Amino acid sequence: MSDIPGENDQPDPQDPLDSFDEIIDAETTRDPDLAVIEAGSRTLRTQGGPPEADVPARPEDPEVDKALREVEAELATRWGETKLEPSVARIAALMDVLGEPQRSYPSIHITGTNGKTTTARMIEALLGAFELRTGRYTSPHVQSVTERISLDGAAISAERFIETYQDIKPYVEMVDGSQEYRLSFFEVLTGMAYAAFADAPVDVAVVEVGMGGSWDATNVIDGDVAVVTPIDLDHTDRLGETPGAIATEKAGIVKQDATVILAQQPVDAAQVLLKKAVDVNATVAREGLEFGVVGRQVAVGGQLMTLRGLGGEYTEVYLPLHGAHQAHNAAVALAAVEAFFGVGAQRPDPLDIDTVRKAFAAVASPGRMEVVRRSPTVVLDAAHNPAGARVTAEAVGEAFQFSRLIGVVGASGDKNVRGLLEAFEPVFAEVVVTQNSSHRAMDADELAGIAVEVFGEDRVQVEPRLPDALEAAITLAEEEGEFAGGGVLVTGSVITVGEARLLLGRG
Repeated sequence: MSDIPGENDQPDPQDPLDSFDEIIDAETTRDPDLAVIEAGSRTLRTQGGPPEADVPARPEDPEVDKALREVEAELATRWGETKLEPSVARIAALMDVLGEPQRSYPSIHITGTNGKTTTARMIEALLGAFELRTGRYTSPHVQSVTERISLDGAAISAERFIETYQDIKPYVEMVDGSQEYRLSFFEVLTGMAYAAFADAPVDVAVVEVGMGGSWDATNVIDGDVAVVTPIDLDHTDRLGETPGAIATEKAGIVKQDATVILAQQPVDAAQVLLKKAVDVNATVAREGLEFGVVGRQVAVGGQLMTLRGLGGEYTEVYLPLHGAHQAHNAAVALAAVEAFFGVGAQRPDPLDIDTVRKAFAAVASPGRMEVVRRSPTVVLDAAHNPAGARVTAEAVGEAFQFSRLIGVVGASGDKNVRGLLEAFEPVFAEVVVTQNSSHRAMDADELAGIAVEVFGEDRVQVEPRLPDALEAAITLAEEEGEFAGGGVLVTGSVITVGEARLLLGRG
């Protein structure tokens, strides 16, 4: 382990930190979904994007591709991720017969409503920059199921994915035979991830919950650090109809004597999370109090940030991602890694600033404000609920100077589609509604009916096939001429974004 933490990068002890004190009031009174804490002027606007993310394509070797498809087909026979039986009994039984692989490494566990995957990628980048071997488990995938399990910042190979599945398959079948219900798709993948991390072996696992927390399949780990990104309304039929009720489920990842990193939360959610922390003697760090975003400026391809961490101030940190929400994700990620290294508790000095800068500058998050085409610019963003749509709409306005923005929206039928469309209505000149290939996709005509109520008939076009929808949107964006500044935003679902990414030549 090198450069942890830097002795020579301590903040000036004479600095009164007035600038951070000033943001505390702003942080604690701001709208938790739309907050922007800025310092300096927006002197640069850009159509730049982050480094191209490493999203695996299909294997080139026909035999490997065939074997991967066979594994995918077997996994597809299991309960999908939307069919749940709230229990960790099955995954616990699998871990038992596998020899408890998830206990062979420390872990950082992440829950919340929005921002989990990007925050996980940021944490992974920071840990890797400090020369720790990382395993990351996130969901859902954008293009390939192998994306869900990463080692050292890259998705595991198709060969390793197949091998891991074959290694645990006999144990999976053993558990299937002993339980009332077979292990689900997500439970098997979780078991594969934990086994792969132990086999690597990794120094630390960064694990994103699938849904909720208490009964999520990932919750057989005891995370040294529990991270809660902003909580909002999503999966209300399963998790609860208020942020506080949802927080009750998500608080299940907070374990005895852990450290909890809390992004800015609605008041009722914060109360639930803080009570759980007290009950299990966990240490809490809160965005806007113990850490936060001191300032940010729009920069070429992303933004330049000053972050206040648990050990001091980190200045001139470049992040190649757009939007205020990504700066807040970065602050949460930094605090989580500081907590993992004991900064603010066992040691007062901050992490090495140059290593932190290097890590954030290399962060990529596929399908999150990702530019995949120019002339006109096409941006992909996987916003799929109203809270996510609001921050995406704000980020597009901040990062780009589109004179005319066309939306391509394909959503899942189990989401708050009206709320999603209402969030985008102020920024979309027109919207092309479509549907992806998933069985969960809302029918394009049904989606169009809601869109007409939100946008008006003149601003809605229906193209059931995604390739046709992309072509129609690009044509609309080009109507004002090559240099008029039209753009396209593809959104509404991770699956829609993943399929668009493939159609537009990524992956």
